[in-house]
Amino acid sequence: MADLKTLREQMANIATEARSKLSEVTDATPEARAAEIESEFDAMMADHDKLGAKAERLGKVEAALRAGEAIDLDRRPTFEDRSAPAVDEGFKMDYRAAFAEMIAAGGDSHVDAEVRNVLRENRAQVGSTDSAGGYTVPTELAAFIEKSMIATGPMYDNSLFTVINSTDGRPFNIPTVDDTAVTAVAHTEGTQPTDDGGKDATFGQKSVGAFSFDSEWIRWSAELNADSILNMESLLGELIGERLGRIANSKLTTGSGSSDVEGIVTNSAAGKTAAAVAAVTADEIIDFIHSVDPAYRTSPNTAIMMNDSTLAAVRKLKDGNGNYLWQMGNYQQGVPQNLLGYNVVVNQAMDSLAAAKKVMLFGDMSKFYVRKVGAPSIYVARERFAPDFGILGYIRFDGVLSNTAAIKHLITAAS
Repeated sequence: MADLKTLREQMANIATEARSKLSEVTDATPEARAAEIESEFDAMMADHDKLGAKAERLGKVEAALRAGEAIDLDRRPTFEDRSAPAVDEGFKMDYRAAFAEMIAAGGDSHVDAEVRNVLRENRAQVGSTDSAGGYTVPTELAAFIEKSMIATGPMYDNSLFTVINSTDGRPFNIPTVDDTAVTAVAHTEGTQPTDDGGKDATFGQKSVGAFSFDSEWIRWSAELNADSILNMESLLGELIGERLGRIANSKLTTGSGSSDVEGIVTNSAAGKTAAAVAAVTADEIIDFIHSVDPAYRTSPNTAIMMNDSTLAAVRKLKDGNGNYLWQMGNYQQGVPQNLLGYNVVVNQAMDSLAAAKKVMLFGDMSKFYVRKVGAPSIYVARERFAPDFGILGYIRFDGVLSNTAAIKHLITAAS
């Protein structure tokens, strides 16, 4: 926690910046810009007031400590006070005398039973009981918070998939054509080529929409906002951002596509069915990879996707020569982990090894389109819940697999 001097320096810096900010408003400043500057000025002064409240509390603590030290100096016993009085027949030993004798003797094991009894009978002032001294023990709170974490996945990232950024959510159509089964035919000299439409190209389209998700309102009090050692708005905004990331990754992985986001797993084609319910073999993974046409296996965006528990099982697999299929890579040199030469992508929204589960994807990931409508937004309500505050996260997106031949799945046995 910052000391009093540091807090006052921070307050002075904010006040200087706020005054400079306010001086930007002149008669020629557009009204919208002036309002924006005034809003920034208000935010600066709010931070200044928070620091001021903390400085005031810290000042009170330091004043109390100084007063306590002065009292302690006044109450320190003199040498005569610390000396154990002589004991005669009519003397009844009090706690102070017993304590002095115990100290002089070097511990309670070196004094007689009378002294030990007096020490036991007297209650000690302890910090664990409020009325016995606990009220004088300050509570120290760390100026940081330990935040639990959990990995999500790559689906809202821009590195693997084809991203469509749009400013509105109107349906977005992607034209497709599959001419892979059509070939040319032999030509006979002197004859007219066939003209019956049998070789015409067949087109289709994929449509990607926009589905909205929100975090629901989170409210916190004005008192908590002012008194907390943590910046509640910043902390809650960070947590909400992670929540939006989790829903995006989950939906873009396994969304149903029926009045819902279409997930990459949902419409992927079957590539290989494992013989076991909760395991895969090295040969099955090789068959699975080769179920995807070589045209897609050579793309720079080709990868194998699975969750971490499946990866743990795959890491133990070896080829016929006893070599592990999985290679760790070197992240310091930019070399990712790979399986049989293909990048491995961990996505925790994918199913784990169990009966009839699509546990692995392989193919050209760029054939999965992620549509982002605007950017994820965080809204803070300063008036609606006044004097308290509210914060809300909002995100809008969709996904579609444009070519089911490009990405296939490995599924475990049903039983």
